[in-house]
Amino acid sequence: MARPIKCRKIELFPNTTYFVPLGKENQEVEEIKLKLEELEAIRLKDMEGLSQQECADIMEVSRQTFQNIIDSARNKVAIALTQGFAINIKGGNFAFNFCEIKCNSCNKTYGINYIKDKSLCPSCNSDQVVCNKRNRRCSKWCSR
Repeated sequence: MARPIKCRKIELFPNTTYFVPLGKENQEVEEIKLKLEELEAIRLKDMEGLSQQECADIMEVSRQTFQNIIDSARNKVAIALTQGFAINIKGGNFAFNFCEIKCNSCNKTYGINYIKDKSLCPSCNSDQVVCNKRNRRCSKWCSR
Protein backbone atom coordinates (compact mmCIF):
# COMPACT_ATOMS: atom_id res chain seq x y z
CA MET A 1 0.00 0.00 0.00
CA ALA A 2 1.38 3.38 -0.99
CA ARG A 3 2.01 6.00 1.63
CA PRO A 4 -0.57 8.83 1.56
CA ILE A 5 0.63 12.15 0.16
CA LYS A 6 1.33 14.69 2.88
CA CYS A 7 -0.27 18.12 2.49
CA ARG A 8 2.17 20.84 1.47
CA LYS A 9 1.81 24.18 3.22
CA ILE A 10 1.21 27.15 0.94
CA GLU A 11 1.00 30.87 1.69
CA LEU A 12 -0.22 32.20 -1.66
CA PHE A 13 -3.63 31.60 -3.17
CA PRO A 14 -3.53 33.52 -6.46
CA ASN A 15 -6.34 35.81 -7.59
CA THR A 16 -5.70 34.89 -11.22
CA THR A 17 -5.62 31.15 -11.89
CA TYR A 18 -5.86 30.91 -15.66
CA PHE A 19 -3.42 32.22 -18.25
CA VAL A 20 -3.93 32.01 -22.01
CA PRO A 21 -1.36 32.98 -24.67
CA LEU A 22 -2.09 36.32 -26.33
CA GLY A 23 -4.17 35.91 -29.46
CA LYS A 24 -5.60 32.55 -28.42
CA GLU A 25 -8.22 33.81 -25.94
CA ASN A 26 -11.19 32.78 -28.11
CA GLN A 27 -9.65 29.61 -29.54
CA GLU A 28 -9.61 26.06 -28.29
CA VAL A 29 -6.21 25.76 -26.62
CA GLU A 30 -4.55 22.92 -24.77
CA GLU A 31 -3.88 23.59 -21.12
CA ILE A 32 -1.37 22.57 -18.51
CA LYS A 33 -2.57 22.12 -14.93
CA LEU A 34 -0.19 23.66 -12.43
CA LYS A 35 -0.88 22.53 -8.87
CA LEU A 36 -1.00 25.14 -6.12
CA GLU A 37 1.99 23.60 -4.35
CA GLU A 38 3.95 23.80 -7.62
CA LEU A 39 3.16 27.52 -7.88
CA GLU A 40 4.23 27.95 -4.25
CA ALA A 41 7.53 26.17 -4.96
CA ILE A 42 8.25 28.52 -7.89
CA ARG A 43 7.33 31.54 -5.77
CA LEU A 44 9.57 30.55 -2.86
CA LYS A 45 12.59 29.44 -4.89
CA ASP A 46 12.55 31.71 -7.93
CA MET A 47 10.83 34.86 -6.64
CA GLU A 48 11.87 34.90 -2.99
CA GLY A 49 15.32 33.45 -3.73
CA LEU A 50 15.27 31.04 -0.81
CA SER A 51 17.47 27.97 -0.60
CA GLN A 52 15.99 24.58 -1.36
CA GLN A 53 16.12 23.63 2.32
CA GLU A 54 14.40 26.87 3.39
CA CYS A 55 11.64 26.26 0.83
CA ALA A 56 11.20 22.66 1.98
CA ASP A 57 11.00 23.80 5.60
CA ILE A 58 8.34 26.41 4.82
CA MET A 59 6.27 23.89 2.85
CA GLU A 60 6.88 21.23 5.52
CA VAL A 61 8.21 18.62 3.09
CA SER A 62 11.57 16.93 2.64
CA ARG A 63 14.21 18.56 0.45
CA GLN A 64 13.82 15.74 -2.09
CA THR A 65 10.04 16.22 -2.22
CA PHE A 66 10.53 19.95 -2.72
CA GLN A 67 12.95 19.20 -5.58
CA ASN A 68 10.37 16.93 -7.21
CA ILE A 69 7.66 19.60 -6.86
CA ILE A 70 9.79 22.40 -8.35
CA ASP A 71 11.06 20.17 -11.19
CA SER A 72 7.48 19.31 -12.13
CA ALA A 73 6.41 22.96 -11.93
CA ARG A 74 9.27 24.24 -14.07
CA ASN A 75 8.68 21.50 -16.64
CA LYS A 76 5.00 22.40 -16.93
CA VAL A 77 5.71 26.13 -17.27
CA ALA A 78 8.39 25.48 -19.90
CA ILE A 79 6.00 23.32 -21.94
CA ALA A 80 3.24 25.93 -21.70
CA LEU A 81 5.54 28.77 -22.76
CA THR A 82 7.24 26.97 -25.63
CA GLN A 83 4.17 25.20 -27.03
CA GLY A 84 1.59 27.93 -26.44
CA PHE A 85 -0.55 26.07 -23.90
CA ALA A 86 -2.78 27.76 -21.35
CA ILE A 87 -1.81 27.43 -17.67
CA ASN A 88 -4.61 26.47 -15.28
CA ILE A 89 -3.59 26.79 -11.61
CA LYS A 90 -5.68 24.56 -9.39
CA GLY A 91 -5.75 21.48 -7.21
CA GLY A 92 -2.97 19.61 -5.53
CA ASN A 93 -2.21 18.35 -2.05
CA PHE A 94 -1.96 21.46 0.06
CA ALA A 95 -3.06 23.09 3.27
CA PHE A 96 -3.56 26.83 3.16
CA ASN A 97 -1.69 28.63 5.91
CA PHE A 98 -4.61 30.81 6.86
CA CYS A 99 -8.00 29.47 7.82
CA GLU A 100 -11.21 31.36 8.43
CA ILE A 101 -12.46 30.22 11.82
CA LYS A 102 -15.87 30.78 13.40
CA CYS A 103 -16.58 30.65 17.13
CA ASN A 104 -19.90 28.97 17.83
CA SER A 105 -20.09 30.61 21.26
CA CYS A 106 -19.72 34.30 20.39
CA ASN A 107 -20.46 33.90 16.65
CA LYS A 108 -17.35 35.88 15.61
CA THR A 109 -15.36 34.94 12.51
CA TYR A 110 -11.63 35.51 12.27
CA GLY A 111 -8.61 34.49 10.24
CA ILE A 112 -5.92 32.52 11.94
CA ASN A 113 -2.56 31.10 10.97
CA TYR A 114 -2.50 27.29 11.13
CA ILE A 115 0.83 27.39 13.02
CA LYS A 116 -0.70 29.25 15.95
CA ASP A 117 -3.06 27.79 18.54
CA LYS A 118 -6.53 27.42 17.04
CA SER A 119 -8.19 25.63 19.92
CA LEU A 120 -9.51 28.78 21.63
CA CYS A 121 -11.43 31.77 20.34
CA PRO A 122 -9.34 34.94 20.77
CA SER A 123 -12.48 36.94 21.69
CA CYS A 124 -14.20 34.78 24.30
CA ASN A 125 -11.68 31.94 24.96
CA SER A 126 -14.29 29.34 24.03
CA ASP A 127 -13.12 26.02 22.63
CA GLN A 128 -16.15 25.88 20.29
CA VAL A 129 -14.24 26.96 17.17
CA VAL A 130 -14.77 25.44 13.73
CA CYS A 131 -13.75 26.18 10.16
CA ASN A 132 -16.11 28.55 8.42
CA LYS A 133 -17.26 26.25 5.60
CA ARG A 134 -17.29 29.12 3.11
CA ASN A 135 -13.49 28.99 3.07
CA ARG A 136 -13.00 26.06 0.66
CA ARG A 137 -9.20 26.34 0.79
CA CYS A 138 -9.01 25.11 4.36
CA SER A 139 -8.02 21.44 4.30
CA LYS A 140 -6.86 21.33 7.91
CA TRP A 141 -10.21 22.22 9.49
CA CYS A 142 -12.77 21.34 6.81
CA SER A 143 -11.64 17.72 6.83
CA ARG A 144 -12.51 17.34 10.53
